[in-house]
Amino acid sequence: MKKYMIGKSQEEVESLLPNRKPILSRLGEKKICLLRIEGQYFAFEPFCPHRGAELSSGWPNAEKEIVCPLHNYRFDLQTGQAKMGGCDDLKVYRTEIGDEGLLIEIGP
Repeated sequence: MKKYMIGKSQEEVESLLPNRKPILSRLGEKKICLLRIEGQYFAFEPFCPHRGAELSSGWPNAEKEIVCPLHNYRFDLQTGQAKMGGCDDLKVYRTEIGDEGLLIEIGP
């Protein structure tokens, strides 16, 4: 398990991650997507498991799912479960916001 810190304060993290806009990022050797919805932070694999579309071009819906821009497949941002579409679940990573920034844990 690798741990990464983004920003140096909660305010800095908010400025780096615009509300409801997925951002493609690289943490070490791994590319991930980061997303802030109000005060919640999500980290997930950057490509749809179905056809590899870039999820940074997708959008979050009201149910806190990321919607794939290619076929509108939806994935729960907390669990990664595919909510619509015939594909594998999305890999999601644990996040924790604190006074020192945003902690992201990337597993195997």
